[in-house]
Amino acid sequence: MKVGVFVCDTCSMVEAGAKTILIVGGGTAGWMAAAALARFLGAQAKIRLVESDEIGTVGVGEASIPQIRLFNSGLGLDEDEFLRATGGTFKLGIEFVDWLRPGHRYMHAFGTIGRGLGLTPFHHYWLRHRAEGGETPLWAFSASAQASRQNRFARPDDGAGRLTSGITYAFHFDATLYAAHLRRYAEARGVDRTEGKVVNVRLRSEDGFIEAVTLSNGEALTADLFIDCSGFRGLLIEQALETGYEDWSGWLPCDRAIAVPSEPMGPLAPYTRSTAREAGWQWRIPLQHRTGNGYVYSSRYTSDAEAAETLLENLDGRPLGEPRPLRFVTGKRRKGWNRNCVALGLAAGFMEPLESTSIHLIQSAIARLLQLFPARGIVPAEVAEYNRQTDFEWEAIRDFLILHYHLNERNGPLWSACREMELPDSLAHKLALFRANGRIFRVQEELFTELGWLQVMTGQGVVPAGHDPLADQLSRAQLQEFLGLAKRHVDHVVSGMPAHRDFIARHCAALGRAGLQTQAR
Repeated sequence: MKVGVFVCDTCSMVEAGAKTILIVGGGTAGWMAAAALARFLGAQAKIRLVESDEIGTVGVGEASIPQIRLFNSGLGLDEDEFLRATGGTFKLGIEFVDWLRPGHRYMHAFGTIGRGLGLTPFHHYWLRHRAEGGETPLWAFSASAQASRQNRFARPDDGAGRLTSGITYAFHFDATLYAAHLRRYAEARGVDRTEGKVVNVRLRSEDGFIEAVTLSNGEALTADLFIDCSGFRGLLIEQALETGYEDWSGWLPCDRAIAVPSEPMGPLAPYTRSTAREAGWQWRIPLQHRTGNGYVYSSRYTSDAEAAETLLENLDGRPLGEPRPLRFVTGKRRKGWNRNCVALGLAAGFMEPLESTSIHLIQSAIARLLQLFPARGIVPAEVAEYNRQTDFEWEAIRDFLILHYHLNERNGPLWSACREMELPDSLAHKLALFRANGRIFRVQEELFTELGWLQVMTGQGVVPAGHDPLADQLSRAQLQEFLGLAKRHVDHVVSGMPAHRDFIARHCAALGRAGLQTQAR
């Protein structure tokens, strides 16, 4: 089983190891873990989740990346039913507005961009085209980007004998409703839910492993394996086990966010929007029943009151509640797995949702845990491997987020500081390779592909000095024909797609706002 792919062979391996699992905390992370563990471990492990209705969850709307389809499919969830239950919409990418400079915008679109020839990726032919004076933008060769511009959507129909559409998609959905949907799934498969607030964590004297957690009513809950989904406080992983935290705010300076839902307005966009602001950036996530909005910002450059005012002044529709504040420190726990405790979600760390990676980091951690599941007891080498893979994934995503901030031509103290920051060596190397001859190499199984890096570096204004010389083997006429064919294919794919709103109405329309609120209870 590769990380993020839910095909599990551990189901028959639970013998003398983790026969009892206690998940502390619900929300998206807790119920994703409960659902996946119930699905893949079955009756061979007893799974219990404890959560308190007194403790609210973060998350007012979620944007995801295409890997979530692997998770949902692995659970056997029907896609249309999932979208109806969560007020969900489809997502073809992220639009970045004003990030390079005011008035500029670009897409990080999912799916393919053109098609390479032999060993040469398509973008080198486009780089040659631009170097020779061509003006066709990179995103003219992306079906997902063009469909986003026109607010169109259809699932790809890539049957045998057809040229693939190049479309790949993810979802926007209500995180609270998603957790409720997964709770019903998990409880139907034997997960026991306990209502209660954890007030104490007891450690074993001989090895420091967690022995039990005590609830406010005095009940003590024991387990072989504990999963911490308690949010930022890290009740188990940090408060009890003192794991430590890596602070990345020197690279990613935003430390606060404020969120509010608003009435849906205008065409239903099949993409997330991120708009740069003076002290950070604002998100817009279109759901069926409302629009999720938030402002991620640095408290060094604006006040909470000013941030709330900025957010409310830039909503597309009427706000549906009061803005909710959130404080955080960007970074991660020094160990995602410590002794007999694995941290998921905000308990594991936080990276701002600029590229919609929050849900994926939960998903990949669950997949990694299943791959290295302690079926015969905790094995230090397996714990170390889990942490090694986790560190690599988080650091690669961190670099990708830094890229957005660093490559800017904006005015203002935040943006000047980001432009002048010293980069991690890993990111500096990627940028140097691309600036020279447009070369991009994906390291191991890092999350973002070459096309993701290509779009953000290009969108943020990096112009390579050269391109792969193999792209010069085509004559100028052959190059124009090659690019023309790629663009016509994109135009053909997009022209056959209905409006995003019409597709949802036909296949997965939600129950309406009142019905969704009832379902979440």
